[in-house]
Amino acid sequence: MNIKQYLGLSSIHGSLVTLQGISSPPPQFDEVVKISSHGQMRLGRVIQISGDIATVLVFEGTVGFSLTNTATTFTGRTMEINLSPEILGRCFDGLGRAIDGLGNVIADNRRIITGQPINPTQRVYPRNYIHTGFSAIDGLTTLVRGQKLPVFSSDGLPHDRIAMQIATQARVAGEKFAVVFAAMGVQHSTAQFFHRAFQESGTADRTVMFVNLAADPPAARIATPRVALTAAEYLAYDLGYHVLVILTDMTTYAEAVREISSQHGEIPSRKGYPGYMYSDLASIYERAGIIKNSTGSLTQIPILTLPNEDITHPIPDLTGYITEGQVVLDRKLFMRGISPPINVLPSLSRLMKDGIGEGYTHPDHPALAQKLFAKYAEVSDVRALASIIGEGDLTEQEQALLIFGQRFEEEFVNQQEFETRSLTETLDIARRLV
Repeated sequence: MNIKQYLGLSSIHGSLVTLQGISSPPPQFDEVVKISSHGQMRLGRVIQISGDIATVLVFEGTVGFSLTNTATTFTGRTMEINLSPEILGRCFDGLGRAIDGLGNVIADNRRIITGQPINPTQRVYPRNYIHTGFSAIDGLTTLVRGQKLPVFSSDGLPHDRIAMQIATQARVAGEKFAVVFAAMGVQHSTAQFFHRAFQESGTADRTVMFVNLAADPPAARIATPRVALTAAEYLAYDLGYHVLVILTDMTTYAEAVREISSQHGEIPSRKGYPGYMYSDLASIYERAGIIKNSTGSLTQIPILTLPNEDITHPIPDLTGYITEGQVVLDRKLFMRGISPPINVLPSLSRLMKDGIGEGYTHPDHPALAQKLFAKYAEVSDVRALASIIGEGDLTEQEQALLIFGQRFEEEFVNQQEFETRSLTETLDIARRLV
């Protein structure tokens, strides 16, 4: 192991520090660095090497550092986390360090957080489904094992509560199931809500939490989804669990990437995000899937808050290119008291057609889903017409469609708080409406 120590820094800029005079052989890209100043030790990683100059991203920020008496130690290894079956039921910070007072994890295994690329020929096509308890998802935007299905939300909409309900309600019949929940840039009160909900629902023992708070430096936020996915890959491919990974909020993650990129002086692309934002997001999303000869699977639900409710913003736009559909939350439905406020028309699960029907959900499922989509699409057209000519001038059939649309939203989409519907109940409601 190549361990080297240097005293002093060349420059400090935000979460970045620069060292000059690095001896040969130089440190490696992504190498873990320990930085000590005034008795405080913080972790970082090498993000650039140019000649004898190394740039280090400090995860916990550089407040209190000085140029003269800061000691930098290159460890000769990349960032890893401890893994064992006992991570289930535990809570960690964004860097994978225990914060639940139960001590460090005794490692059966150590893995680098960047993960290993999955050979495309070893991937298994996702088919079977994960039950979430939400009719709008199970019935019309079915979540398939091994899929990546983002939730597009906006500020003020209940995406945190929906994420928590999915995490506590989701299940796979008759097989080992686990949830990896990664919260990025959340308020302390929100983190407490997540933790309390897992405890009260009785699902804490099948859940692994990774919490990055809003008060934490942005650099730590960049590591959080990768740490969480490394734990999920261990549970899925080593221990055979069907793992659901919920990442909230990917917009705060992307903003942290933009901030670090700006500090580094990189040339910005759309709305100030770096030009490599697509490949950066892909390095996270593409870690979902099913691998041959593994009994487990890794499914992702990334949650994004759309800046200014703009679905063409770079982050949801790039996410849509990589993932297999989206679940879209709607403010108008929310203001009417519909919960969850899922707008099923722009919502889509591209893998749904191969993951429902006989052998997976129910033989009637595909036909019912198609009929509901078709009729609700007609409702949208009739509502637009009614806003122009008034409901009184609509034909009898058009007025019936308006009634259907209202009943669909109030009976099918709308559910009581923490109500879990079985797939049978969902399809029964669909039959009644159709």
